[in-house]
Amino acid sequence: MTTILCIDDEKRMLELLDLFLTPNGFQCLISNDGQKGLQLLDLHSVDLVLLDVMMPFMNGWQVCEAIRQKSDVPIIMLTARSDKSDVVKGLQAGADDYIIKPFDEQELVARINAVLRRSSSTDSPILIRDGFILDLAAYTFRINDQTLTLTLKEFQLLETFMTHPTRTYTREQLLAVVWPDRSLTELRTVDSHIRNLRDKLKTAGFPTSDYIVTVWGIGYKWK
Repeated sequence: MTTILCIDDEKRMLELLDLFLTPNGFQCLISNDGQKGLQLLDLHSVDLVLLDVMMPFMNGWQVCEAIRQKSDVPIIMLTARSDKSDVVKGLQAGADDYIIKPFDEQELVARINAVLRRSSSTDSPILIRDGFILDLAAYTFRINDQTLTLTLKEFQLLETFMTHPTRTYTREQLLAVVWPDRSLTELRTVDSHIRNLRDKLKTAGFPTSDYIVTVWGIGYKWK
């Protein structure tokens, strides 16, 4: 079972995280203090850390830097502040991603799965599905001995679909995974990138309608 260490000084937020994550198959360790969170990290095998920014005594940035001194465990920072300088400060401290409060269950789970997938890609850098070859280290995509030029967003969409080929993703979930800072991004952006991706695959002679499928009223999936 995937273990997530949740560090937040607000009891209500810790309860909410546990409520969201446990039904999705995650085991939660909780701490309302940064220093105690670091101690839990030493005592337990942790797969990912959810880390609040604004905490007394030891803030999230300081905890993030302390974690990075001894571990490369993935870190997602939780913040009520959308100021770009705060986000950049967190990423520079070693965070892998950030989520702006308030957030919902689907966004949280999608972001966690995306970070976990990226962190494990160094162990399995090649993803193969139905003749498609996605190189997660070199960011290349090949099919039928052809290498297609994709934008980063198109590549990330393919990675999402190919990692979970039977799962249907809503537009909101794809937006959360591929466009982390989506404050100015509309849902139709997903449709536009899917259309461009399909066009590129079709030009390469591959029947995209057989694989990137529209699930009407919901979103998209890899069939």
